[in-house]
Amino acid sequence: MTRPSDFYDFYRDKMICLDAKPNKAHLALAKLEQQGKLKAVVTQNIDGLHQAAGSRKVYELHGSVMRNYCMKCHKFYDISIITDTAGIPKCKCGGIIKPDVVLYEEGLDDKTVTGAVKAIAKAEVLIIGGTSLNVYPAAGFLNYFSGRKIVLLNKGETAFDSKADIVIRDPIGQVLGECVGV
Repeated sequence: MTRPSDFYDFYRDKMICLDAKPNKAHLALAKLEQQGKLKAVVTQNIDGLHQAAGSRKVYELHGSVMRNYCMKCHKFYDISIITDTAGIPKCKCGGIIKPDVVLYEEGLDDKTVTGAVKAIAKAEVLIIGGTSLNVYPAAGFLNYFSGRKIVLLNKGETAFDSKADIVIRDPIGQVLGECVGV
């Protein structure tokens, strides 16, 4: 709020990557959901790639750059309001349009957190992929899991490895892609 011009320059340059395409992991998760084998995706990513791959039930803990809203009247805008303008984007009401992402010192959305925790709590098998499990509160959501098996796909070690039933160190896209044939 103290340097909005600098923020929007940074946001456009570093946080928005419209050329990014879903990888094999995104596509595999969407396929598993379409087959009825996956109930939800809980992600800390803000890029919208899960939805671009076809996933429907996605809990975006940190929001999405694809959504933006007026801080005054709360009208929502798509990403073009940011990419097709320069400077500080403004709503017709005069309010500043903010990305619907969690910025430093902002809290997570209660409805999203509740949905994510419920999805984790109801899961029979929990697949955790591509995360160091160092970012809280998301890493703490694993404490709500009471299902049968935990599969952990991550290139590096995590503090949760000893609690997982299966730990795989190969790239998540390769593993999930091979499992579901994408």
